[in-house]
This record gives sequence, structure tokens and C-alpha cells, in this order.
Amino acid sequence: MMNRKERTEQKMQELFHIHAAGDEGSDGGFMQILQGYIFGDVCYTGSLDNRMRELVTVTVLTALSALPQLKAHVQASLNASCSPVEIREVIYQCAPFIGFPKTLNAISTMNKVFADSGISLPLPEQKTLKTDEERYEKGLQIQAPIYGTEIKDRYTWLPGDFAEAVPRFLTELCFGDFNTRTGLDGKTRELLTVVLLATLGGAEVQVKSHVYGALKVGNTKEEIVCALVHASGYMGIPRLFNALNACKELLERES
Repeated sequence: MMNRKERTEQKMQELFHIHAAGDEGSDGGFMQILQGYIFGDVCYTGSLDNRMRELVTVTVLTALSALPQLKAHVQASLNASCSPVEIREVIYQCAPFIGFPKTLNAISTMNKVFADSGISLPLPEQKTLKTDEERYEKGLQIQAPIYGTEIKDRYTWLPGDFAEAVPRFLTELCFGDFNTRTGLDGKTRELLTVVLLATLGGAEVQVKSHVYGALKVGNTKEEIVCALVHASGYMGIPRLFNALNACKELLERES
């Protein structure tokens, strides 16, 4: 059975093809704490494999706009057998939650890694929609079985055109433009959305809603908790606890 130091070294080799940090450099001690927690402890706790853990990490780093670290983990994702299309879809689907500017910066970082790795760009298109009208129709086909008319019902109080437009924009953008794309299955998209919302902080209502959605499309309680705990080294412990507290009732109900 490996000790913590051996586990850290093994995971650093698997993901980055480098040795774990020693005493070298100006902050060797800090790097040992960082790597020991993330790669020696968390990576060996729970059921998620390297591939899914790296998709979680790419999601968190994109949400945080932590571009130097994102660059390293895009490469680690490739090393963990994530396909370039999967990595791209993970970053693309962050846009409705963090905005387009931050997502564009993440895409630029990702493409630089792909180019340096000899991956031809552009990647194969994953769009399935054929008309603009399908954005709402196909989006609703994904949204309604999971979430019903919750958003539409909640925002009937908006003035003028916005009572209709805001729920429609959500359906068309989140579920139509992005969730109809191939490259990631619905189960993975929902799990990563939970992590993304937890990373943002202050979105606990949405965290709870998407934990419900993640469970409904086939994620287990353990997988959801594992993904959130894995994200803790990047988003911080307080946001982990906020997310767990937000979805405690749902997760207990599913036990």
C-alpha cells in the first residue's frame, strides 16, 4: 500500500509526466502541501477516474479564469485520455455561467495547448442544430424532462417582454446552443454544471437545482460529492461546504 508521498508521485507522473515537488525553488514547501492534498489525498478518495477528475478541474479553472493552471490541466487532460473534443465542450459549456469573455480566454489557452501538442484546429464540429428555431425546440426537449417549467413559472413577474424572453433565452442558450452538442453526454454535462456553479460561489440555489438534475440523469450521490470534493483544492474549502450544505437534503433523500 502506497504512502501519501508515493501516491503524490504516482499521480504527478500520470497526469503531468513530472516528479512531485521537492524542496527546490523558492516555495517548495508550499508546492508539497498543494500536491499532497490534491494529488496525494483527494485524487485517491472516491470513485472518479483521472479522466473525469481532469474534466472537473478544467471546469473549475475555467470558471476561476486561472489561465496558467488551465494550460497545465488541458495538457494533463490529454495525458488522462480526455479527447480534445471533450475538453473543448467542457470549456464551451461554461459560457452561459461565467460569460463569453472569460470563456474566450479559456478557449485561447486551450487552443494554444492543442497547437503545441500537434492537434489540428479547428476540431470537428459538434453542432446538431440545423435552424435557429431548433434552439428553443431541442433545448426544451432536454430542459423540460429534468426541470419542467420552473424558470418560466418563477419569472412571470418580469416587466414587458422580459417575462417571456428571459426563460426563453435560458432555454435557447444553455440547453439549445450548448447541451444539444455532441462530445459530452448529458450525465457528464450536469455533473460538471454542479461543479461550475459551486465554484462561482453565491449560486447555492442553482447548485441545489442542478444537483437534482444531475441525480435525475444518472449521477450518483457519491459521484456528485466526489466531484465537489475534488474541486475543493481549486475553488477552496468554503465553497465546497456551501455546495454540500445547499444540496444536503437532496443527497440525504437519495441515500
